Amino acid sequence: MLVNPFWSDMYDNFLEKAHRDFNKEIKARARKEKMNILAASMGAVMKQPEYVIPLDLSGDAAVYVVSRISGEGNDRLPEKGDFRLTDSEVRDILALNELYERFMLVINAGGPVDLSPVMEAGNILVLSQLGVETGAALADILLGKAYPSGKLTTTWAAYEDRCTAGDFGERDDTRYREGIYVGYRYFDTFGIEPLFPFGYGLGYTDFRIAKPSVKVNGSVAEVSAKITNKGKYKGKETLQVYVSCPQGRLDREAKSLAGFAKTDELAPGRSRTVKVSFDIRELAGFDTKNAEYVLEKGEYIVLAGTDSANAAPAAVLTLEKDFTVRKVERLFDGADFSDLRCFGPGAYDTKGLPIFSLDLSGCVTEELRERNGSMMADLVPAGLTADELAYINVGQFKDKGSLAGSVIGDSAESVAGAAGESCRRFIDKGVGSIVMSDGPAGVRISKRYYEDESGKHSVGSALPESVLELFPGPVRKIMAREPKAKEGRVFKEQYCTAIPIETAIAQSWNTDFAELCGDIVASEMDIFDIDLWLAPALNIHRNILCGRNYEYFSEDPLISGKFAAALTRGVQKHPGRGATIKHYAVNNQET
Repeated sequence: MLVNPFWSDMYDNFLEKAHRDFNKEIKARARKEKMNILAASMGAVMKQPEYVIPLDLSGDAAVYVVSRISGEGNDRLPEKGDFRLTDSEVRDILALNELYERFMLVINAGGPVDLSPVMEAGNILVLSQLGVETGAALADILLGKAYPSGKLTTTWAAYEDRCTAGDFGERDDTRYREGIYVGYRYFDTFGIEPLFPFGYGLGYTDFRIAKPSVKVNGSVAEVSAKITNKGKYKGKETLQVYVSCPQGRLDREAKSLAGFAKTDELAPGRSRTVKVSFDIRELAGFDTKNAEYVLEKGEYIVLAGTDSANAAPAAVLTLEKDFTVRKVERLFDGADFSDLRCFGPGAYDTKGLPIFSLDLSGCVTEELRERNGSMMADLVPAGLTADELAYINVGQFKDKGSLAGSVIGDSAESVAGAAGESCRRFIDKGVGSIVMSDGPAGVRISKRYYEDESGKHSVGSALPESVLELFPGPVRKIMAREPKAKEGRVFKEQYCTAIPIETAIAQSWNTDFAELCGDIVASEMDIFDIDLWLAPALNIHRNILCGRNYEYFSEDPLISGKFAAALTRGVQKHPGRGATIKHYAVNNQET
């Protein structure tokens, strides 16, 4: 394999210069926009630099890694070195792909990269960001000790092919004009071919999926199919089931994911029958005029396959009359815009398919209404004054003295480096304190700390070095200064596991794995006595430039909900430990 220290050393020089220039840009931006340097730098990501370095062609195999990062506070940019590849990357990827029979392009990134200039590369591995096991996982895949079996949970497409109906990155008002047409629901409906469709993914072997069989009982459909490993190596495959809903008065996408099932490991020649069940009521469309979720009469076409672009019709479910699944209450005035619409996305060939009648006679229309009143009286002990209740509402903080040691994301007193704590003032009155830890990829706490009579305290700055270096020298020294050694003061260390980012977890299409990750997190919450994990986040990948997409699961709501639930179940296996599902509204951009 091609291992070239000279190339790496040369690249480090380009990287260091780019980093210095990037810091200058951040400072200039802060001055121009009159921003605090911390706000200007939060989540800001340096674009990968252009470079000119000779390739060493001495190996018999080559691996080229494209790396991208993003973060809370800033969104990605549709520019070279970020969402797009640099000219240097394109040049070297194409050259290596041409020169080496065994060449792999590895994408070490939290989200999509526009690979349109290098689509001729024969082997592309989306490594994603896998936490502590990232390097070991890549080595095992390269050496054949492990195999990839994931599927994309976000459509990978050229930037020019994205949906442009909605606003993105506006500082004041952002209008979600695209409506339901997010990700594959846009590409499939409007007939735009992406680079890699939603649900796409290959391994080291090939599979054959037999003709699916469908059963219907009331509102529930079950799709089963025999999957056979017809290749030479072991692997796993995922059956994906979609439904195309009838176009009535409501606008509907070409198809929407209804369920999925992944095989266990199949050796060459082995088969396994998997089953996917779904309730047709879960596919109801929302009628904004009447504030209700509705299944309209007509034909519901069931499709099955290995990704959204390769799902073939398997059955037709017919509904004789409209059925209201859920009535809700309108709480807000209408928006000042209309959603993108696309009636008639195209028909599927259903000739010869089995037809089933949906019987919803035993189903009841659910009604949701706004709940008025307060539960506060039930949640707090009697005898607390209004001022004391206010302290509980605000959270743990100091009345007097410097607050310099307490910053967002590091303001708990019971656990050094935990994001926050509710209130420790009234423990003697029976009101306990709740400790909350941030961390989209596991528990996030301080690496080093010390303890005294007032609690546990982080050692060093809570800010990363990349942010600290933007501050003037004297300020940086103060912020990074360690406390003075005192008699009896002991500096301690504590470590937690970095699990895969949520996008990577979802790309496994394995909810048991997600539940295991939640179990790992909660086991460390037990160790450090943390009550709430500030995760999972299930925002939709509305736009591929969102800076926090890496800590969201997918562009698809079903995938997002299933994996958020699985992570939560893993956490709740541990009594007293909880997850905090977020974010309830918007938050699909960082700007």
